[in-house]
This record gives sequence, C-alpha cells and structure tokens, in this order.
Amino acid sequence: MTMFELIDQTPSGVRLGDGSVTLAVDFLTPEMLRIRKHAGDEPVRHLIRYEFIRDDWPGEQIAVERARSDTLLRGSKLTVSISNETGGLRVLDASGSELLAEAEPAQAAPDTRASFTLPPDRAFFGMGDQNRDHLNHRGQKADLWVRNVTGYIPIPLIVTDDGFGLVISTTRRVKVDLGVDAPDRFGFEVDDDSLDYYLLYGPTPAEILERYTALSGRPPMPPKWAMGLWFICRTQANSREFLDDCYAFRREGIPCDAIGLEPGWMEVIYDYSTTKDWSKERFPVPSYARYGESMFIPAARRMGFKPGLWLCIDYDLSYEEERRLGRGVRVDEFKAEFAEGAEVDEHFNAARRMDPITKPDEPWFEHLKDFVNQGIDWFKQDGSNQVLDHPDRLYGNGMHDDEMHNLYPLLYNRQKHEGFREHTGRRPWVFTCAGWAGMQAHCSTWTGDTGGGAGPAAACMNLSMSGHGMTGCDMEVYTKQGIHFGFLMPWAQVNSWNYFRHPWLLGDELFPVFYSYAKLRYRLLPYLYSCAHEAHQTALPIMRAMPLAYPDDRETFELLSQYMLGPDLLVGVFTDRLYLPDGEWYDFWSNEVVAGGRWIEPDVPEDRGGALLVRAGAIVPTGPDIDYVGQRPDDELTFHVYPGPATQFDLYEDDGLSHEFEQGACRITRLSQETAEGVTSVVVDAAEGAFEGAVAARRLSFLIPLLAPPSAVALNGESLPQDADEGAFWEWDEELRTLYVDLGWVDVTERVEVSISR
Repeated sequence: MTMFELIDQTPSGVRLGDGSVTLAVDFLTPEMLRIRKHAGDEPVRHLIRYEFIRDDWPGEQIAVERARSDTLLRGSKLTVSISNETGGLRVLDASGSELLAEAEPAQAAPDTRASFTLPPDRAFFGMGDQNRDHLNHRGQKADLWVRNVTGYIPIPLIVTDDGFGLVISTTRRVKVDLGVDAPDRFGFEVDDDSLDYYLLYGPTPAEILERYTALSGRPPMPPKWAMGLWFICRTQANSREFLDDCYAFRREGIPCDAIGLEPGWMEVIYDYSTTKDWSKERFPVPSYARYGESMFIPAARRMGFKPGLWLCIDYDLSYEEERRLGRGVRVDEFKAEFAEGAEVDEHFNAARRMDPITKPDEPWFEHLKDFVNQGIDWFKQDGSNQVLDHPDRLYGNGMHDDEMHNLYPLLYNRQKHEGFREHTGRRPWVFTCAGWAGMQAHCSTWTGDTGGGAGPAAACMNLSMSGHGMTGCDMEVYTKQGIHFGFLMPWAQVNSWNYFRHPWLLGDELFPVFYSYAKLRYRLLPYLYSCAHEAHQTALPIMRAMPLAYPDDRETFELLSQYMLGPDLLVGVFTDRLYLPDGEWYDFWSNEVVAGGRWIEPDVPEDRGGALLVRAGAIVPTGPDIDYVGQRPDDELTFHVYPGPATQFDLYEDDGLSHEFEQGACRITRLSQETAEGVTSVVVDAAEGAFEGAVAARRLSFLIPLLAPPSAVALNGESLPQDADEGAFWEWDEELRTLYVDLGWVDVTERVEVSISR
C-alpha cells in the first residue's frame, strides 16, 4: 500500500507525498493554516501572484511528530493530524476539540474537491452576495461565479459559527454544498487543477473576518464626504438639469455631497473606448474652457458637491497588471518582412488584434485622468461588461475566461483605486457592483440593478459576514420603509436612472420623511465615520448582520430584516417584528426603555419607515446640521447617552480627504459611560493626536433619556445650575423625558466628566 511520506519540512510546515499527489500544510500564524494538494508541479495561484492574497507570512514554529499511522503538526492554537495511509486530515483546537475533519481524502486534478464531516448544529455564513434568501446557508448549495443580478459578488469564504472559516484560493468557479447531497457532509468542488485553501481560526465570526482581511486586505478609509448622501441624475439629464438638481438640494435644505451622471453624459452611449467624451448636445464643453471655472462641473463643486460619472468597461486589464509585476507581455511583435522591390500592402504589415478597445501600452485609468482634471471625483463602475461571460476571449496575460472572469472585477477595482490615488493624492472612492475574494481592500459596492428592498438588505448582510462592509443600494424612495433602510446603511444613494426620484418630487407625505432622514444621517456622521475607521482597522463592518454582533445567540442566525449599524444602533427593515438580544434597549424615536431577550412588535411613528433601537450603555456622537461635509468645522458635538452597562466609544477624526492619517495625522477622543447605584457618569477624555484643520475647542452637549428628572447634575465634581442664562447648565424636557446638558465651549485637550444623579 502506498503511504504518504515526508518530502520536506520547514519550521512552520510539511510536505507529504504518495508518489502521485503532494499534500502541503503550513502554519502561517497561530490562527491561520494553508492547505494544498496537487499532482505534479505546484501551479501558480493567481490570487497570490496578483497580490490579492498575502503570501509573506512569518510562519509559526511547530512541532512535528511522525508516528506509524499519523503525522501530527502541533502549533500553539491548532493541531493538524494527517493519516499516513490516506492523506486525510483533521484540525483540532488547543483544547483538542475537532474543528474540521475530512469525510474522505481531498482530491486534486482532474476532479478537485474536498468533503468534510458536518456536525448537526453547525451554521454557515458568508459566501458574499450570491443568495438573498438566507443568512445561515446550511442546507444550501452555492455556485460561486460572478453573474449579473443573481450573483454579483460571490466570495469563496465560508464562515462557521463554531470556530473557523475556510477561504478557497482560486479565481475559477467554485461549487459549494453545505449539507444538501449528504446531510452529514459539506464541501466544495473547484474547476481547477489543484486544491488550495486556508483555514482561519477565530473562534468568533468577527475574529475570523479579521484573519480573512489580514490575508486579503483591510477595507480602505473612505473620504468623509462619501458618508453623506449621493444623488444620481436621470440619464437624460443635460448640464442645466444637472445644475438645477444641485441647486434644488441647497434650496430645499436637503444635505447632499455626491452628484452623478448616468450613461447619457457620453457622446456615444455605453462607450467602452478610451476616447469617450461629453455629449456635445447635452454637455457642451468648449475646448478652451475644458479646465476653467466657467463650466458646469466647477459650478457644482462650488455648491459643495463631488461630481461623478457612470462607466462601462470591456478593456483588457491584464496588460497593466503584468506591467506592474515587471513582466513583459508580447504585444504586436509580428512585423512582416518583404523581399526587396516587392509591392508592400501596409494592411499586412503588423499583427491584427481581435480586441479593438484595449491599448496594451495604456492603463485603463489613463484616459480618465482628463475627467478628473476637469473636476470629477469618482466613477460608478457599472456591471457591463464585467459581469458577463467572455467564453472566446484570450487575455493579454494568456488567461482564458475560466480563470479571468472572477479575477477581472478585482483588477478593475484596484487599478481604479490606485490610479486615482496616484494621480490626485486624495482618497479614492471606487464604486462597483461586482467582486470576488479580496475586493473589500479597494472598493465600495451597491447591490446593482435590484433596487432597495428586502433583497438588497439581505445582500448587504451576507456581504457583512464575508469581510465586506462598505455597501449601499439604489434607495427605494417611494416608500417610508425604503427611505428608512436607504439612509441607515453604510452609504446612502438615490439613483434616478430613467425616472424622477428627486426628493422634492415625492409629495407632501414622503418629502418630510426623506428630509428628516437626510438630516438624521448627517447628524450621525461622527458616529458613522468613526465606525468606518474601526472597519479600516479591524474589518468589523459598519453594517453588521446580527450573528456577527451576537454570535452566541442562535436566534440571530436567520435574521434578514434587522442589523446593527455600528456597535450600538439596531435597525429594523421591511418588518413589523424584531428580535432584541439580551439586555436593555432604547427606542430611538420615543426614548422608551425596552427589555431584550425576546421578539417585539415596535411602535413606529407615522413619519418614520422602521424601527431604530439603541443598545443600553451606548454613547452616540452626533454633529450639527450641515448641507455637505466640510461646509463648517466639526466644532459642535452632541453626545446621545443611553444609561446602561459600562461602555466605551472612540470618536475618530482626520482631514477626511488625504492619506496623512496613514502617518498618524488623526485624532481620537475616548468616550465612556457607566451607570451604577443611581448615578450615570459620562467621560469625554482629552483628545489624542492632531491633523491639519482640527478644531482646538468645540461646543459640547449631552442628550440623556431618563425616567424622571435628575436630582443633581455635576461637571467635574461641581454642581451645574438648571436653566442658566450663561455658562454650563442643564435642563429637563418633560415631554420627551430627556435631560439636556450644555457645557458650552470646551478645549479638546480637557477631560470632562458629567455625573447625573437620579
């Protein structure tokens, strides 16, 4: 009988073989394994080659024990047991509990697959936006292949509730079976010639996603303006309508930061070329005024807008990737030689390429620089044609569609991200609907041409369980529920497309709803921007599916109508029932205290579109009313404090545009709250750090819901007066049962403590 013999050993891994296949196991970190199986020479891994998966791990030193029947690899947190007879493996945690066990030895080419035993209670999350009916995918199959509408962002990441995740390292099609064909097994098949996957030990889902983004890239820090409202004009718009839309937002007092144009801005609709230009009829741009202050783009910018353009693509991006890797690509090397004196037909003097769009020597972003120089701040990367199959295409890097199709959106996102950064020095905002493993490192996404209802909400929650959190949709503005969801997500967008979805055209019932939610979102920007920084640091997304926030509560595992927005806000969408995890909660609309650990039917005010609750103990920083980000300094903050268990929140600030924060140009203010024995204490620590444009002092106030007026309010141990005409004071709103504390102007280097006695 052929046995698996030890071929090679390093301080952090081994290679075993039986003469036909090679099995390699490497401990990249104490919590991360890489497992490979292949016949013959090991193939190139495209996610590693193109640097979407990191490959420079220090490795964990392990102990290798070679026994007669098994080979044991022992790390500090994980142990791998490999059968010397079959090559089958098991993975155990530090306590000896089994995390993963092959039901049968994994197969390499030509039938590449892996099958594992499935415990009766295991739940599965992740896999991106490929199923909008489930959050827990146990009992489901998945076909991971980028598709229009039905599978915009499949991600080959499987996250379990019992300690680990699996990342399948391939750009080819992956088929996953989570207990369908055999209820006691799960596994995957890959249209690839070798098996390559990573095991990520958490044990919590949040920790698994932290490992995943350490492997495939953290989310970028967005420009602060991108957290505001976006409005996409009708595709039939001209320059006058574009500016009328800008002016109407300011006239109506609706805050808005980004304004965009759909394909109608182009002279040739759906122009895939690098020679695209403005429509001469709708957007006449004289050559002598292309870069001046007299045209419509600078006019929009003067009103505080960040203009953007819709794009479609069928460009071969692989040439630029090979160039960046320092590898030459053969480009039109054929040059005909003719006999002396022969008649020369120039039509036959060079190679002919079937791709009429791509310029192999020119990066895709090169032709977009001219629009950026005119004042364009962002580009919407439509699904066309990146979500379509290209079955007969040979790319410049020698790959066919079976390898390039899922890889293509990654190249597109990164080249746009890096191109904009290199050209402007500013933070890019890459905005697309398609992706694969690692896409979170370069882009934000919207849910494509599927509206803003319950399906897109489910898509965003599944993406949040897959390492990607900067998600949005085309807001459904004709219902209160759609407005509620559209504003209470990581980024908010209204897309008119062919229609008239302008807020001021919504009528007497819906316009006030839209207006109030827009104002609320902008007041929440200090909270949301701080959550974006947390996502950049840890990959914990702004929008968090309930199992991500409450992994020990199985009641949360199929909740597709609610999510956490940051650590403290619970948003209910398109539902009349909510599940509240254990603890106390506050109704944001009424300040009523609600007990958790149960299902409720919340009372939603007539002018609201859904439930919004706040976790007891939360401190939610809010800013002043503004028309757009940067209109005024962040020199006024109101802290909404919800008495409860001891909590902390880090208020993050930077200049909102540059990359100086990467060198430490930022400021963090620690906020903390504790309620015990009838006293609520709120502390605003002295700010740490600095950046250009940071305010030296700001006006601070607090809003605190209470059951009854306080007996006393103190600032730094000194009693505060009630209803004073000047200086710090407090007042009580009996109707809202809310305490208001105004400290006036406070130097950011000062520590302040407010104590409220019941």
